[in-house]
Amino acid sequence: MLNLIKNEWLKLWSKKSTWVMVVLIAVLMIGSAGMAKWMDSQMGSTDNWKQVSQTQIKSLEEQMAVPNLPSDEKERIGDQLAIEKHRLEHDVAPVSKNSVTGFINSVPGYISFITLFTVIVAAGIVASEFSQGTIKMLLTRPVKRWKILTSKLLTVGIFAIVLSGIMLTFGVIGAYIFFDSVPGTSLEVLNGQIVEVSFWGRLFLLIGLSLIDVFVIGALAFMIGSVFRSSSLAIGISIFLMFMGVNITYMLSLKFEFPKYILFANTDLTQYIGNAQPMIEGSTMSFSITVILIYVLVFLVISYWSFTKRDVTA
Repeated sequence: MLNLIKNEWLKLWSKKSTWVMVVLIAVLMIGSAGMAKWMDSQMGSTDNWKQVSQTQIKSLEEQMAVPNLPSDEKERIGDQLAIEKHRLEHDVAPVSKNSVTGFINSVPGYISFITLFTVIVAAGIVASEFSQGTIKMLLTRPVKRWKILTSKLLTVGIFAIVLSGIMLTFGVIGAYIFFDSVPGTSLEVLNGQIVEVSFWGRLFLLIGLSLIDVFVIGALAFMIGSVFRSSSLAIGISIFLMFMGVNITYMLSLKFEFPKYILFANTDLTQYIGNAQPMIEGSTMSFSITVILIYVLVFLVISYWSFTKRDVTA
């Protein structure tokens, strides 16, 4: 299996398109840091965090006064209000957006680009074997088909992780090039107590949870590419669902109950971290993980059935 993965890995990095993705990631992160710094200089944002905190407290108190506020929303606003008051009472400055840690903290927000590139790789890693006519040669090896498919699937997953590491690396480089180090502390409410949040611990947690979304969409593209043997079809459908799936699901959730079972209402596990608000009221991380596992299992069963049972040499 290791040799199969190694071969797939070497084939992947022998393509110019893979290196183009790396260059685009580097340009994206360095460029975004520079753009953020330029926008900050143009807008003249204030460094008076206490004034900002007082404004937020006033806004949060007005939100709390809204009648018939859902319990989940009320709890979320209450926690944020408690945090802002704690900052003022104990002189605890937040992490500034216009700082090294502030920009690094924004890196998980760029994971959608990792998803896009992973979809491209996942869609083509099987389909390209058919389009290039190399599938017959691949299957003449004395290796079971499920092992070949597994090596391709694992290669896609490893690629997504490596690309995320590259993104974080260039994000850190961009942050140190354009921003200054400014002291700041992240806070959250845990079991009714306000506690400090480890910056790097939270960052890696958010990236890890975001990667689950990447893996799920990648598994979808992998399935479509395996079944229809068309990378363009797999890329097109996956990218469409990636950008529109969440919006469509949210609109349906405003009128119906069933959207909570739709995949795209559950793939973003970061919605359960900190003071974030879940898309579906009352939804939990354990429920979303269960839904994700069911969908991914279906994707993989279809992929393996298609590759191992059908006449793939035809």
